[in-house]
Amino acid sequence: MDAQPHEQRRTATEPAAGAVPQAAAGAAPEFAAGPEVGAGTEVGAGLDRRAELSEFLRTRRARLQPEDVGLAHYGRQRRVPGLRREELAQLAGVSVAYYTRLEQGNGRNVSAEVLDSIARALRLTDAEHAHLIHLAKPKHKKKQAARTQQVRSSLRQLLDTMDGVPAYVVGRRSEVLAWNRMAAAVFGDWAQLPAPERNWARMVFLKHEYRDLFIEWEQKAIDIVCALRMEAGCYPEDPRLSALVGELSVKSEEFRRLWAAHDVKEKSHGVKRLRHPLVGDLALMYESLKLADDADQSLVVYHAEPGSPSAEALRLLASWGTDATTAGAPPTP
Repeated sequence: MDAQPHEQRRTATEPAAGAVPQAAAGAAPEFAAGPEVGAGTEVGAGLDRRAELSEFLRTRRARLQPEDVGLAHYGRQRRVPGLRREELAQLAGVSVAYYTRLEQGNGRNVSAEVLDSIARALRLTDAEHAHLIHLAKPKHKKKQAARTQQVRSSLRQLLDTMDGVPAYVVGRRSEVLAWNRMAAAVFGDWAQLPAPERNWARMVFLKHEYRDLFIEWEQKAIDIVCALRMEAGCYPEDPRLSALVGELSVKSEEFRRLWAAHDVKEKSHGVKRLRHPLVGDLALMYESLKLADDADQSLVVYHAEPGSPSAEALRLLASWGTDATTAGAPPTP
């Protein structure tokens, strides 16, 4: 290698050499106290938890038909898509008035047993069930939502040692917090981006080069929105998340469409297919590992099938060192 790995790795608190200082660019310090948002984005007061609960229940109810849950369907035209409220209440074993109040966003005094019954009636997945509980009975307060994100020095050192595979740490709001040289070679030199733009949601929805990079761009976009929806349930009062959602809703029609679906899911592993400008198509498996001491951060590691063309391509990128980052990465504006 032409340089030691620690000279290649960048974190959200370590700008690249020659990069414009944040103060000079008119942006707030990357981890300063207070909101950190993208250019031109105002900080919101947080998402409306009651509206989120209401829309989530309504959209889950709308996707079920009577025959899906063992109810008779008499063929008459229904005024609303999916199950009626009274049908869902019957399945869950609660009164129509009680369920109606819950779907209107009033979940303050709802019991865990009732939520479990409604989750079963709605055929919710485990991720959807957890999301429902977070929306109805939130645990995190606004002060917790505003907590700054820090990457442990030992974790940064671990990234340095993983010089043969792309790896990075992602935190709240899909923010990329730290990464190694191979991640920069595969996904782009994030050190050249202002801190607020080191964000998967902003990169995927607002930067055209990432549409070219991800062969299955739509699936990547869905995964990001589903993860943000899960986070909105955990931290509905996070003003930075609210600002991010507002910015993307204004700037991206695709984001508005996916956000309105209220879908949630968690993905801890899978395969991503990329079209890299230097080495061509890549099929990379990934594992997303939540940190034991901070569940809001995950270490994401990509690797290729041993002996495959993708493994050889990663080997080439590793051998090129900084040249792969500067010559092959998606261009930055």
